[in-house]
Amino acid sequence: MDYSQFLNMGSELSLLAVILILFVADLFMCTDRKSGRGVLNTPLPVILLTVHTLVCLTPLVCPDTCPIDATAFGGMYVSSAMAVVVKAILNVGTIIVFLTAHEWLKQPEMANKQGEYYTLTLFTLLGMYFMVSAGHFLMFFIGLELASVPMTALIAYSKKSQESAEAAAKYILTALFSSGLMLYGISLIYGTTGTLYFDQVGTQISATNLVQLAALVLFIGGIGFKISLVPFHLWTADAYQGAPTAVTSYLSVISKGAAAFVLFVVLYKVFAPVIEQANVLFFWIIVFSITLANIFAVRQNNLKRFMAFSAISQAGYLVLGVMNATPQGMTAMVYYLLVYMAANLGVFLIISITEQRSGKINISDYDGYYRTNPKLAFLMTLCLFSLAGIPPFAGFFSKFFMFMAAFKAGFVVLVLIALVNTVISLYYYLLIVKAMYIKPNDNPIVPFKSDGYTRTGLALCTAGVVLIGIISWFYAYIDQFSFGL
Repeated sequence: MDYSQFLNMGSELSLLAVILILFVADLFMCTDRKSGRGVLNTPLPVILLTVHTLVCLTPLVCPDTCPIDATAFGGMYVSSAMAVVVKAILNVGTIIVFLTAHEWLKQPEMANKQGEYYTLTLFTLLGMYFMVSAGHFLMFFIGLELASVPMTALIAYSKKSQESAEAAAKYILTALFSSGLMLYGISLIYGTTGTLYFDQVGTQISATNLVQLAALVLFIGGIGFKISLVPFHLWTADAYQGAPTAVTSYLSVISKGAAAFVLFVVLYKVFAPVIEQANVLFFWIIVFSITLANIFAVRQNNLKRFMAFSAISQAGYLVLGVMNATPQGMTAMVYYLLVYMAANLGVFLIISITEQRSGKINISDYDGYYRTNPKLAFLMTLCLFSLAGIPPFAGFFSKFFMFMAAFKAGFVVLVLIALVNTVISLYYYLLIVKAMYIKPNDNPIVPFKSDGYTRTGLALCTAGVVLIGIISWFYAYIDQFSFGL
């Protein structure tokens, strides 16, 4: 065996090094139970992950030193420029999640569980790396399970919380069912083609083969669970509500981004001959995901459940870029992921710090929030406006590019339905703004100061919400790699 091929997996090796360093640090460094401060609740995880992100971007900056297009294990692992960009986006999102988790990990009951949190989170990220760079269904499935199993432990991290345990149980049971569906679909692909390599399977797929069409449906069903698409979304609200807020923020963006990218790649490389049949499925999945999520979001009072249905709706918009699997759709989808990550994590940062300081999590608790915490209320408004797609924030541009890609691919009716639902989503996002600025409250959330980690995370998210849309470089930079799939 040629062990030098491991060098082509630079991002994975770098992340594994970060995991090992944090594991050793947690093993040998003590933690102060009273203050809840240990070596892993210092800037160390954030610094290491930032350095790792710079290492991941090395192939784009120095292509002569580190080749961008590389393979390993006979083509089971495939690296590309767009995969490098997606991994970097996932890294930035994870850094913001770590900033979100700092205040939560300071609690005395978390004093001896900080290391496990960071290790489990990074192992899920490593699994997503394998998914993103998979050129073989076996590599993809290994990455999927590596991303899913530690996530269950993270959802159940608050072991004294009954809601957390219930959410983890629902998540793992649904994950097992969806994995079973996907494995059955993969077995049908292997049975009809004799191979599991993406490039080889794509040359043997036929629209007249009913077994292969069944494999397409089963694969979409399995991946639909990871993206929280209707009707595979039933675990989402309970998992978001029961999991610790820092875990919920990670679950809402990072795993969705990796799964959506893989879905696009598989459709582009494997199921391209049956893309018309796939588009029929996606049409109805997107319509129901956006519409039902918007209807149920209006009925929510718990902010985390509210954001769960918001995430289901946003997942529908995200998958719009998958339709027809065009390079323009790929650019729009990755750009949408970047913008959505900034806005959604910004909201969760404010939810998390408010929950830690006041214990309040319902929308009605935020009545009069502007009077006591005007800066946080203002920043939350910016993020909500971006999620709703209001100009001039980045969310408007991300939706515009997504609609433009779908419209150019010929899905005019779907774009019109999505536009109508965008107006509906504006209504329920404004419910939170109304609570913060207009509704009176005799017992409002008390004024408090955010810690430095939260302020840093909010600065990153606000910069993303405001600047990513205005500065066209971001979209143009992503677009130059979309043809290299």
